[in-house]
Amino acid sequence: MTTSTHMLRRRRFLPLFVTQLLNAFNDNLFKTVMVLFVVYSIYSSPAAEGTFSAVASALFILPFFLLSALAGQLADMRDKAKIIRMIKAAEIGIMTVGAAGLLIAWQDVACTKGTVHCYLAPHPALAALAIPLMLLALFAMGVHSTFFGPIKYAILPQHLNDHEVLAGTGLVEAGTYIAILFGTILAGWIPVEAGAAGVMITAIIGYMVSRQVPPAPPQSEPEPLDFHFVRSSIALVRNTMHDSRVFLAIMAISFFWTIGAVLFIVFPPLAKNVLTASKEVASLFLVIFSVGVAIGSVSVNALLKGKVSARYSPVSVIVMGLFVLAFYFVCEAWTPSTDGTLMHVHAFVSHPLAVPLLLCLLGIAVSGGMFVVPLYAFLTTFVPKTQTARTIAANNIVNSLAMVIGSLVATGLSMMGIDIVHHLLLSAAMCLYSAWLGWKLFKAETAVEAA
Repeated sequence: MTTSTHMLRRRRFLPLFVTQLLNAFNDNLFKTVMVLFVVYSIYSSPAAEGTFSAVASALFILPFFLLSALAGQLADMRDKAKIIRMIKAAEIGIMTVGAAGLLIAWQDVACTKGTVHCYLAPHPALAALAIPLMLLALFAMGVHSTFFGPIKYAILPQHLNDHEVLAGTGLVEAGTYIAILFGTILAGWIPVEAGAAGVMITAIIGYMVSRQVPPAPPQSEPEPLDFHFVRSSIALVRNTMHDSRVFLAIMAISFFWTIGAVLFIVFPPLAKNVLTASKEVASLFLVIFSVGVAIGSVSVNALLKGKVSARYSPVSVIVMGLFVLAFYFVCEAWTPSTDGTLMHVHAFVSHPLAVPLLLCLLGIAVSGGMFVVPLYAFLTTFVPKTQTARTIAANNIVNSLAMVIGSLVATGLSMMGIDIVHHLLLSAAMCLYSAWLGWKLFKAETAVEAA
């Protein structure tokens, strides 16, 4: 029996694994259902669609910036299993609000378009609350994920033997990718009312499973929590940045996710307005991106033969920038649907430029995965095990700040009337700075090895 199979049969790992899987699935199901429904069914202006996509991304990311320091403290200083159960209980309330927003918006759109017979059409004032309710739930899910993130890594060394930690981490990561893919695919194909029911059911099941996670008390004497998020965030980041390799890894990861934030904001409105493709195709874009990152992760690990190194990071992100440029040129050459209808998957893949477009997208994701995955290893390799959760939290703070800035830039470009396809040029340009950071990290790595 392999180590992985053995762990999946044990209570010390299985409930945590399933809880994390359901958490990632529900996050992506709700976010993708909401964004695709609003972009495709509520707004009819490319600028409004781009702005909404950017605002939604910023609201989800903002809690990581504001609360990651407190989340890291909690993960290291309190019983992690109790925190997990509190987080999952809160998710039920959050998804109740989100599902209500989805259903109100769906009923209003369906009645307006006459697609269903409406006995109780929403009052205009109530219908106006639909999008604020969805965005409130999205922000709250960002808070939820901020507190859950550090725990899923910090709890593993307590429940697993030393020789099981690497396999356990790999299973958690694999489960996360599977859940993201399934949630994203499902969101593109089910009706919005089914999505509302799905997020509620998943939240309830997630809470029930979380109750089976064994206790995980703190491994050091609990310290007083610092609830001043500005002071605690600054202190946490400052205390983490003393190793130049960790500092440069965090900066490079943050700039990479700034690029990623812009790309994810662009995809849904670009699919609808430039490529005249349906929401199923927009969902396909997100799936290809996730699969590509996974392929890049495996590929760079094989090239490095398990060694933690930024050797291939600079060239990887330069290749990523070239693929972004190629993606831009294909979009510019794309011939949209002539009759004003949106192409479903079959019609889309039959387009002469569909294969080059999807290959460019896959290339962006694979090279991006090869750039960023080794950098995460620096965060856990070069710090004491008792500081791992707080190091991840510090990384989340800087990452989220960079992604919020990227979202605000994308919002500003949309409000200025700049075509959504030209946002891709910004992403391509930012890859050059990411390559410089990756090169600086590799130089710091070789300097330490030579010393």
